Amino acid sequence: MNTINNLIRGNILFQRYHISDFKEDLDYSIKNGQKPDVLLISCCDSRVTTDFMFGNKPGDLFVLRNIGNFVPVFNSDKDFSSVASAIEYAVNILGVSNIIVCGHSHCGACESLYNEIPKENTNIIKWLEIAKPVKEFTLKKEYTNKQELYRATEKNSIVFQMQNLLTYPIIRKKFDKNELQIHGWYYNLDDGSLSSYCDKDKIFKLLTK
Repeated sequence: MNTINNLIRGNILFQRYHISDFKEDLDYSIKNGQKPDVLLISCCDSRVTTDFMFGNKPGDLFVLRNIGNFVPVFNSDKDFSSVASAIEYAVNILGVSNIIVCGHSHCGACESLYNEIPKENTNIIKWLEIAKPVKEFTLKKEYTNKQELYRATEKNSIVFQMQNLLTYPIIRKKFDKNELQIHGWYYNLDDGSLSSYCDKDKIFKLLTK
């Protein structure tokens, strides 16, 4: 219960001391609608603080969070899909010009690919099927320890999710016309640093500016 009370107290303090910092931006977006330039696809991990790690203001990011920051391959059968609908809304309705797939270190979803999951977690087991190709690709190399394997899996997963995004016709069309950019970022929980995937060199490079 203390955690809930802390959240309530935090909101009261936010109202008292911080919301005024964003009042102008909020008033504008309430009047004119949200106009974010970025769709951020991030993990549900509670340690990934998307409201703090980028120094962004309200209205800057349209955020889609799920376990592992996974992107299912496009499926046209019109089944229920929160990921596909969020992508569609961001690209078609909001008109974002950037999509960032932001993975992170110590990701439980990526680690779970190598561990047995209790069978009662049927939805988790099904969801992790998205990353089976990531596991297969990662295991083509040898690693000195499990932590090295997990870090490689996390980074490889980001690249695979970027590729999965391009299976969506609305994204492929805009990407090919240079109207939309796709970025792969890796967030290091240990020091808060960000690295960006360089397609030319096939590595992640530290972002410094």
